[in-house]
Amino acid sequence: MNEKGIVGACAVPHPPLIMPEVGHGGEVRIQHTIDAYRAAAQFVADLRPDVVVITSPHAVMYADYFHFSPGEKAAGDFGAFGAPKLRLAAAYDTAFVRHLEHLAAVEDFPAGTFGEKSPALDHGTMIPLRFLQEAGYAGPIVRIGLAGLSRGAHYHLGQLIAQTAEDLGRRVCFVASGDLSHKLKEDGPYGLAPEGAVFDAQMQRDFSSGDFLSLLMTPYTLAEKAAECGLRSFWIMTGALDRHAVQSELLSYEGPFGVGYGVATFAVTGTDEKRNFGEQAERMEREALAVRREREDAYVKLARLSLETFVKTHGCARMPEGLPAALTERAAGAFVSLKKDGQLRGCIGTILPTKRTLAEEILANAVAAGTRDPRFSPVTADELPKLVYDVDVLSRPEPVSSAAALDAKKYGVIVESGSKRGLLLPDLDGIDTVEQQIDIARRKGNIARTEKIQLYRFTVTRHI
Repeated sequence: MNEKGIVGACAVPHPPLIMPEVGHGGEVRIQHTIDAYRAAAQFVADLRPDVVVITSPHAVMYADYFHFSPGEKAAGDFGAFGAPKLRLAAAYDTAFVRHLEHLAAVEDFPAGTFGEKSPALDHGTMIPLRFLQEAGYAGPIVRIGLAGLSRGAHYHLGQLIAQTAEDLGRRVCFVASGDLSHKLKEDGPYGLAPEGAVFDAQMQRDFSSGDFLSLLMTPYTLAEKAAECGLRSFWIMTGALDRHAVQSELLSYEGPFGVGYGVATFAVTGTDEKRNFGEQAERMEREALAVRREREDAYVKLARLSLETFVKTHGCARMPEGLPAALTERAAGAFVSLKKDGQLRGCIGTILPTKRTLAEEILANAVAAGTRDPRFSPVTADELPKLVYDVDVLSRPEPVSSAAALDAKKYGVIVESGSKRGLLLPDLDGIDTVEQQIDIARRKGNIARTEKIQLYRFTVTRHI
């Protein structure tokens, strides 16, 4: 067992009703989770940590920045869940936070104490805290929020946490707070999706076996469709356990309310250089991107050439020779979409052609997607190797008399009201019905539900 540094970790859920003051007896339906939670808390207390680091999806969260809670102490209550008298408090390890923030600053890593929205403890922190305190732990905590950054960034934050523990000579336990899928039952709070059970089954396997590489490589689309909230918390945990040999145990899993609750412990038993899962995941991602790039067709290669040329030289790419006639002898509207780390990084397109040829349309829209999408900052040169491109070529839109003529998988939709117009491409992840499609297109066009609309449909030829 490690004398200093990361000495153990656990993954735990945070359902408010697990608190008797909130559940009012309903908590007995997750008694296995309660019993396992107590065992996990005792596991942590028995390791005699100097500090417990808790990552919570409900702490302050930013898209591009990890937030560390500042100050000397904090408190919170369960008033939002009908139990305002249930109040918890804890001291913060300020020296740990300062050193962790220093390590992040040295690397220009996007993390620190800036931007606190509320000092109150969140329920994702308080629920594990209560079990820990009941198990006898009376020491300080460090509270850290998640971010919209990549799995690699979350993993590296875990490594910085482990480095801080080593530098300060602290015995540290890591508590990854997070529920699993929220889409396990039709009558659950978020409905049913088949990916929910698939995601939770994978988490159970990974927790049981300690297969952190599998956990890290969880497909972004699977996690999104499963509507989980704990995966990024678990990613940070895997980074904190980088190159550590662990004895893993899944203590319980259940989901009677439509949300998956898993409890697992990870005892550090030594070092293991083969458990460098962050590096392994990064290598696998590079290889997958290289394979995808080799398979890109002429449409996608043209989009990549255009954006990479503009970002690197601030100039426009020359039209390549030898392009297919379908690109040079016709005009069409086209959308160029960029993704990075499984997340949208930019998307700009044209419904009808604005250039003489489709090739020119793609050249222009690729630059716009990377530099002028108002939802994102411009793409940087460092990001270029990590980008995945899609090019969607649109047929000419045709008016339809009603939603009955639409199909969310086959047709894109345009919703028009006067001069306002909203468009949505077909066959998008998470958009399964025409009603969803029209509603989102309305919102994109700022068209109220009360406004009379004209619908158009179009088909898309997708190039990847």
